[in-house]
Amino acid sequence: MPSNASDRTDKNDAPPLPEPLRVPVADSHTHLDMQSGTVAEGLAKAASVGVTTVVQVGCDLAGSRWAAETAAEYDAVHATVALHPNEAPRIVHGDPDGWSRQGARQPGGDAALDDALAEIDRLAALPQVKGVGETGLDYFRTGPEGKEAQERSFRAHIEIAKRHGKALVIHDRDAHADVLRVLKEEGAPERTVFHCYSGDAEMAGICAEAGYYMSFAGNVTFKNAQNLRDALALAPLELVLVETDAPFLTPVPYRGRPNAPYLVPVTVRAMAAVRGIDEDALATALAANTARAFGY
Repeated sequence: MPSNASDRTDKNDAPPLPEPLRVPVADSHTHLDMQSGTVAEGLAKAASVGVTTVVQVGCDLAGSRWAAETAAEYDAVHATVALHPNEAPRIVHGDPDGWSRQGARQPGGDAALDDALAEIDRLAALPQVKGVGETGLDYFRTGPEGKEAQERSFRAHIEIAKRHGKALVIHDRDAHADVLRVLKEEGAPERTVFHCYSGDAEMAGICAEAGYYMSFAGNVTFKNAQNLRDALALAPLELVLVETDAPFLTPVPYRGRPNAPYLVPVTVRAMAAVRGIDEDALATALAANTARAFGY
């Protein structure tokens, strides 16, 4: 055995349990279906460190159905349902590779997207479904035709959220101006959440003025993410949420290893340092904000 073997950390190893929060909070955005272990195990691990509620987010039809079913089974889970922005072009153009491992070949075309949106509409009416998302725009490696399908899908999700009185959960990647434009044109739902907030302080001011919630993930701890810390410092406390987006975006010092709801306390403590407030005060605000944003 090499002398330094004991010092190595396998990137697949789960990070250790953080010190529990004294004030329980919610993980406002997670993907339990993409994490190892059972739902019950994940929830128990999270609850042991003060993360007592999670919002399970759908990204395609199979994942949205699973989210609704899981939320119906577990009191600690609330669901959101949607077609991820990258799912809309796949459906329209008949791409066999769906967003999730469960994605099935679609016939393609606008009719196929309409059918998928109708199913999201049906799921959004369920009482355990508290939000419509993650929807929005993702311009990373997306061409003109893909952008057109994404915007059509985004507008439809906004309408569904408003009609059912549910929160809108936004995925915004490299598309800040167009996301804000579509929200203004369509009229945003009463409760709108920017998941994994990725804008700067200037955009945070725009979101604050509009009353949009800003949810910060583990990347707020990354060395190169000063724009996120600047935005967090400026955002009104009553509009701030915390999330994992697990299994992605694991906070420092565990970046690159699997993320899960139990790691929320790591991000909460980093956020409290940015805000210059006590972690208990921040956790109290985060818990209240998440319940208000998702209406539970």
